[in-house]
Amino acid sequence: MFTIEIIKAIVLGVVEGLTEWLPVSSTGHMILVDEFMRLNVSKEFMDMFLVVIQLGAILAVVVLNFDRLNPFSRRKTYLKKRQTISLWGKVIVGCIPAAVIGLALNDFMEEHFMNAYVVAAMLILYGVLFIVVENYNKHRRPTITDVDNLDYKTALIIGFFQVLSLVPGTSRSGSTILGGILFGTSRIVATEYTFFLAIPVMFGASALKLFKFGLAFSFEETVLLLVGMVVAFIVSIISIKFLLRYVRTNDFKAFGWYRIIVGILVLIFIYI
Repeated sequence: MFTIEIIKAIVLGVVEGLTEWLPVSSTGHMILVDEFMRLNVSKEFMDMFLVVIQLGAILAVVVLNFDRLNPFSRRKTYLKKRQTISLWGKVIVGCIPAAVIGLALNDFMEEHFMNAYVVAAMLILYGVLFIVVENYNKHRRPTITDVDNLDYKTALIIGFFQVLSLVPGTSRSGSTILGGILFGTSRIVATEYTFFLAIPVMFGASALKLFKFGLAFSFEETVLLLVGMVVAFIVSIISIKFLLRYVRTNDFKAFGWYRIIVGILVLIFIYI
């Protein structure tokens, strides 16, 4: 029977790795998968699992961008090191809204919004927003075409958009990408900054969940968590590389339509 639980953890890891970086809401998809394929674990462990599994996904960003994110790399010039330190400064600034508002509202959101109805509604709403914003953005030229040129004011604004992702189904990457595009960044800059912005946010959220749950894992729980994280890490590497290639020549309308279709299907399933 435990083999079946491991298979479920693998599936959840695949879903996390695919949807964490694509603007389709990883938490939303994980909640939906959990509705149809529940792990045989306690509610407390599952609530923690759905967040901490994201550590595997975020490690993929760190591994793929380690040299770029490392201000102490010997291969970097003095200027490049200063740019890297500045990038971390912008990431920290962008995390402030989520850290302050997220900590205050986290328990309330979990109690009242972690369900398939909210996920379906947010999938549809932000799907429509992606299409509308891309149509609005069609004839605009981005003013920020390199992450190094992102200013602190825009970084903070994007950070406030990240707060919207507290509602399941919104998508952390989706909300920050929308914010970036609306306030003048190119799609590639919005996407890259979203990846970097996730590092402290997801490490912080995972640490908070682990602290609340405690470290008294059973052997089975430890295995399930590690399996989910490793699978999420591997799939995330593929997902990140795909998205960076995709946004260089495409807009986000396809993801908007995907969200709308999935949201409608979920509502149909709920009511049938």
